[in-house]
Amino acid sequence: MADYSASLDRTVLQSYMDLPSDGRVQCTYVWVDGTGENVRCKTKTVDEEPQLPSDLPTWNYDGSSTWQAEGSNSDMYIVPVALFKDPFRRGKNKLVMCEVQKYDKSPADTNFRYSCNKVMEAAKDAAPWFGIEQEYTLLAQDKHPFGWPKLGYPGPQGPYYCGVGANKVFGRPIVEAHYKACLYAGVKIAGTNAEVMPAQWEYQVGPCEGISMGDHLWISRFIMHRVCEDFGVICTLDPKPMEGDWNGAGAHCNYSTKPMREDGGIVHIKKAIEKLGKRHDEHIRAYDPKNGEDNARRLTGKHETSSIHDFSSGVANRGCSIRIPRQVGEDNKGYLEDRRPSSNCDPYRVTEALVRTTVLDDWESSF
Repeated sequence: MADYSASLDRTVLQSYMDLPSDGRVQCTYVWVDGTGENVRCKTKTVDEEPQLPSDLPTWNYDGSSTWQAEGSNSDMYIVPVALFKDPFRRGKNKLVMCEVQKYDKSPADTNFRYSCNKVMEAAKDAAPWFGIEQEYTLLAQDKHPFGWPKLGYPGPQGPYYCGVGANKVFGRPIVEAHYKACLYAGVKIAGTNAEVMPAQWEYQVGPCEGISMGDHLWISRFIMHRVCEDFGVICTLDPKPMEGDWNGAGAHCNYSTKPMREDGGIVHIKKAIEKLGKRHDEHIRAYDPKNGEDNARRLTGKHETSSIHDFSSGVANRGCSIRIPRQVGEDNKGYLEDRRPSSNCDPYRVTEALVRTTVLDDWESSF
């Protein structure tokens, strides 16, 4: 017998959601758990609509249930750092991106925002901009790709990328719901498209300057998981959800500094690429939660990827580590695309690594 909870009647819920709240506000605190790739949440009632993260109190949760603490000393602190409108409750209600701190107020092991923020402050004169292309795969509740034949496979890759039609794309209502929810929330979502593997999609977030890239991408992921929850579908960020002749999933990071965006900026782009080549191993370790282990399944040199063992760059070449878009090559200014980050990367780690290497030229300082 199917679990009825996966298909609850949402019209019943709506009759309660429309009830007045007497001016009180629900704030959903969102944080990264001990896996470094999953988000958790809990909701607090406050008396007034917060205008700044600092208007909200630091809260706590049981870290022993999120792989972040022992049961004998389990309290972890969640500190509000960014506010977004809540697309699920609407009104004055908020989604709150939080940093996690240990009992002694030091950053949790998976709190990479703390060091990223210091790096962005040190490099603020360079005005680093980022845009991340978040790929993901939709799964049915049995963990099989959504829309795929239950006892087989769809036709080979080819007609699905940016496709249209019931035999080419699966799950578009989820994509559209997520897009609108992000726009409402204030996430800087820039677009979306169907990807090469059926049931795989991509959305883009950016441009965001400095620390805001990580804040916006993490909240966009939270919104995606919540939307999928409502549809009874699973979203996976696994970088290689299906073995075989199927594309993996990445989080390509488009990156520029102020000198790169100015006339003649191609010189600075090429200098940055040279620096990135010298730090390839460090970046690979920073680009997925398992320090390169997840990406090894994806970066094989096939399916529009470079080999994890080699560094390469080229204009309009999607098989390189770093792609210079054709238009950038023609304009002699703009940005570069780092194609190495995995779909389940921590954007704070990715953006920090890029700035440490190309702007600060420093992998040791805590700033």
